[in-house]
Amino acid sequence: MQAIVLSAFGAPLTQQDIARPSASRGQVLVKVNASGVNPLDTKIAAGKADHARAALPAVLGIDMAGVVVSVGDDVDSFAPGDRVFGMTGGVGGVAGSLSEYVAVDAQLLAHMPDSLSMREAAAMPLIFITAWEGLVDRARVGAGKTVLVQGGAGGVGHMAVQLAVALGAQVYATGSASQRATIENMGATFIDRESEVEDYVLRHTGGQGFDVVYDTVGGAVLDASFHAARRYHGHVVSCLGWGTHALAPLSFRAATYSGVFTLLPLLTGEGRAHHGDIMREAGVLAAAGKLKVILDTGRYTLNADSVTAAHRALTEGTARGKVVIDLTA
Repeated sequence: MQAIVLSAFGAPLTQQDIARPSASRGQVLVKVNASGVNPLDTKIAAGKADHARAALPAVLGIDMAGVVVSVGDDVDSFAPGDRVFGMTGGVGGVAGSLSEYVAVDAQLLAHMPDSLSMREAAAMPLIFITAWEGLVDRARVGAGKTVLVQGGAGGVGHMAVQLAVALGAQVYATGSASQRATIENMGATFIDRESEVEDYVLRHTGGQGFDVVYDTVGGAVLDASFHAARRYHGHVVSCLGWGTHALAPLSFRAATYSGVFTLLPLLTGEGRAHHGDIMREAGVLAAAGKLKVILDTGRYTLNADSVTAAHRALTEGTARGKVVIDLTA
């Protein structure tokens, strides 16, 4: 089968003919229709993501959507012909989705709803799982909570906004002026990202702060998030907790913090079934019209030059939405 292979960090991607895998016990063999591209893919390729534990030569591609070809022993939740999607590999030495076929741990997969195209489904797993783990698993968001999403029009951000709205929260989201319509159309109150944190906390919460702040940006925005949490009961979640941060502002509000590391089940094997559960929740929300992914209009194929161009769209910031590689016409 054809695959895109990274032979050395920082080296050009190449298209190679490699052995087609088969489904082992607990696995499903999937014909890949579409592969989602994430910033992490570009960082792995550049050798700037040691935490992803990539083993060379590597087939990248964390997210995928496709059709089941065969199932291994002890798999009874999927059958040949099923349309499936999930966050399935590309890290920890596990082959990713930039190949015609991939053998996947069945626990990581969910059935695709008919309402999703292969491109939409492939764009969704990592960003939705990250949003869910932050809002549901860590912050326990529910009806009546006030939620601030930092970077509400970004990849994880626009999933988090829609999920929080679906959970019944009162949602606010920061973004650039050009992103206002996108944020408001998802049901959130827009906050200009250039605003001072004290100003928007006062304007929208009377100075009390938000029940939950989900930081998807990191850096100075995470520091600002500590000042935006509600006194006594506020909770800050971040999926980009890199760097050095002072926790005193959070402590002074008697609030709490937790981090999200979405790769953990892929790297350790722990919690994989939960990822499958989360993807089933994504399917339910998408089928109900409560979850839509913003796709970049660029079209890319399983070709080394095309995949390189897709990666460049992310690193240069020209992509406007999630980038997807099409493996079938």
